[in-house]
Amino acid sequence: MDTNAFLSAAGEQIPMKDDQLLRYSRHILLDDIDVAGQEALLQSKVLIVGVGGLGSPVALYLAASGVGHLTLCDDDHVELSNLQRQVIHSTSRIGQQKPTSASASINDLNPDCAVTLIHSRLTGQELNQAVQVADMVVDCSDNFDTRFALNQACKTFRKPLISGAAIQWEGQVSVFDHRDPSSACYRCIYGPSANDLSCAESGVVAPLVGIIGTVQALEVVKLITATGSSLSNRLLLLDGKVMRWQEIRLQKDPNCPCCGI
Repeated sequence: MDTNAFLSAAGEQIPMKDDQLLRYSRHILLDDIDVAGQEALLQSKVLIVGVGGLGSPVALYLAASGVGHLTLCDDDHVELSNLQRQVIHSTSRIGQQKPTSASASINDLNPDCAVTLIHSRLTGQELNQAVQVADMVVDCSDNFDTRFALNQACKTFRKPLISGAAIQWEGQVSVFDHRDPSSACYRCIYGPSANDLSCAESGVVAPLVGIIGTVQALEVVKLITATGSSLSNRLLLLDGKVMRWQEIRLQKDPNCPCCGI
């Protein structure tokens, strides 16, 4: 294939602009991505729920990687206490709605990345519509109600869910690939009695959310480009205080209220 061209959705070969060749050249050099993988990224649509500590690196790295369309969902405003870890925002944007602030950073980084802003918490039919039009969903939220709802919507529309969480010195990340009938889902791990812990109540060390969010972004790129093995049916746990990763194998729960057989 000509390295100066990429394939459109219709399969037509279209010249890639010189600035695109330069911007994504390090991807194109990778045999696992190449031009075809970069085109897949350029055509992809990713929903990011939560544009805080986790959503910041997710949004920035996906925009930098060439994801064509990001939908940013958050009902919060930028506060001074956010800036310790939410690196997509800035002091000058305190008081702005988080999706608006994040969009400005994305535009500075890669103006070719289209951004849709949702300034409310997604529920009901609006949640279903947002998940349905996305290729995959990244859960960067901070409460179980949202996580359970996202998991159910992704199950309904068979969309991969890339989930991350971080609190104090500990983080976790996994992929729940609802396209695969054998994949465990979020509700297979957490039941309705799970307890919410917030950064406001418990604290979190700043770089931890960057590590977990970056792993989430990497999983998205791998899924879009069909590269390597995803974290489906695997849960990575990080103890940042001693810098130790642990992997737990997940199994589908036959009694799961979301995906049980």
